[in-house]
Amino acid sequence: MKAFLILEDGTVFTGQSIGSTREVISEIVFNTSMTGYLEVLTDPSYAGQAVVMTYPLIGNYGITPDMESSRPWVDGYIVRELSRMPSNFRCEGTIQDFLAKYDIPGIAGIDTRALTKILREKGTMNGMITTDESYDMEDVIRRLKEYTTGNVVDKVSCTEKRVLHGKGKKVALLDLGAKNNIADSLHKRGCEVTVYPAHTTAEEILASHPDGIMLSNGPGDPKECTAIIEEIRKLYESDTPIFAICLGHQLMALATGADTYKLKYGHRGGNHPVKDLKTNHVYISSQNHGYAVNGDTLAPNVAKTAFINVNDGTNEGLEYIGKNIFTVQFHPEACPGPQDSAYLFDRFIEMMGGNQ
Repeated sequence: MKAFLILEDGTVFTGQSIGSTREVISEIVFNTSMTGYLEVLTDPSYAGQAVVMTYPLIGNYGITPDMESSRPWVDGYIVRELSRMPSNFRCEGTIQDFLAKYDIPGIAGIDTRALTKILREKGTMNGMITTDESYDMEDVIRRLKEYTTGNVVDKVSCTEKRVLHGKGKKVALLDLGAKNNIADSLHKRGCEVTVYPAHTTAEEILASHPDGIMLSNGPGDPKECTAIIEEIRKLYESDTPIFAICLGHQLMALATGADTYKLKYGHRGGNHPVKDLKTNHVYISSQNHGYAVNGDTLAPNVAKTAFINVNDGTNEGLEYIGKNIFTVQFHPEACPGPQDSAYLFDRFIEMMGGNQ
């Protein structure tokens, strides 16, 4: 079936419908990962977004047991060529069937390089995926300009507390849209990980006397999370060691007086270089974010920049003054992506006193 991708600047791409045939309006973003498409599909940070994969062939190893949450969260999926015959000993199905199962519309057969260049030059914009050949362009553009992702953290966070039992340090993980490998990375280091819903109060978390607190990744504009920011400020004022990733990094910055802003087209993929300013080492990182912390708004007595993005100089991490707190914009848990920065979980264990 023919499908159309319509951008809010009026650009139209024509391709073939994949997955669900329902119409969807979403923010259109691109990911530069060459593999790990299932982890991308199931990353809660993509809630409210339709993802363009820049690598031209997607789906060649099918659906495997590598989901980063219980279900996919993308609004839509956009590819150049979709493999029709996946081949892998772990393959459990095709992307086409996976998208249809979860009612996610997609489009294949379009020039994803041209689309990505538009998003890079003009910035991230909203778009519609539709199979309706009689669409009214004027009406579509109006609807696209009105669309906002809103507060999507509430949509992706868990609804009940759960525990991954371990004999090591007790870690409270605030689920803002956490990928599975964050808890798994802590658990395989011996930690007992208690996962809390996003709107859990600081008092409840601190009452369990955790050895450390983990603030997870998540979707959307960090400034939408006003109530969560207030609770994170209380966590900051405690003496509990804290490690934060992605959205958690942004919320901690907002809770301590810094500002965030929207990037032109974001950082999404498994090939983003970040520099550790303490050691001058450069690590290749996995990233998925559309907002960044404005380093110029940091109070020098509160936090200092610890990592920067080598490509554009944006803030990629903070170390807090006089506190056992550090935060990073990138994803040390990877999935997908390189594991260069997984050592940061070991650093967090050391902050909590080690596993002795």
